Amino acid sequence: MTKNEIALAPTAALLVIDVQKGFDDASYWGPRNNPAAEANTAALMDAWQETGRPVVLVQHASRTAGSVLAPDHPGHAFKDFVAERAGQAALLVTKTVNSSFYSTPDLAAWLTAQGIGQLVVSGIQTNMCVETTARMAGNLGYDVLVPLDATHTFDLAGPDGTALTADELATATAVNLHGGGFARVVTTAQLLAASSSPAQVTA
Repeated sequence: MTKNEIALAPTAALLVIDVQKGFDDASYWGPRNNPAAEANTAALMDAWQETGRPVVLVQHASRTAGSVLAPDHPGHAFKDFVAERAGQAALLVTKTVNSSFYSTPDLAAWLTAQGIGQLVVSGIQTNMCVETTARMAGNLGYDVLVPLDATHTFDLAGPDGTALTADELATATAVNLHGGGFARVVTTAQLLAASSSPAQVTA
């Protein structure tokens, strides 16, 4: 196996986190990065379903007043490409916080029952729910892979008004996860090659 090759378990679960229509509202979130995130996520979902690996959909139900991700808002719905593939998902969990492990039903309990020890974590936002879930998964002992190009995020301002771009935040996430030993940061193409699926990156 070369340095760029990945060993993907037959039971490796793909977590698709918060890929919901509310994140398309640029007036609410501001500038985003990585326009290829959706196509890469779709390719991963197809590969997982074609090879019989489990896909877990995670849906955020915000409790914040006026949120475009609130359950009573149209933005709570999955983006169309996810909804079109949702019928083959092994599990759907709902959460109200950043970590997918604080969910209903209980994600960790389901993974244990299924004998799953390897997770691929994708979705929105890179530095929020994706990073939090990946960190917690690493702490819980899972083998975690994060295809950074199957995630995206938005520009964000800090407490002193200093702003970081979405790309800068994504880079920080990659450094945090890799440097902290929480996860391996990989690409969609690497995972597709490891999956033995004919699915390809389309963007």
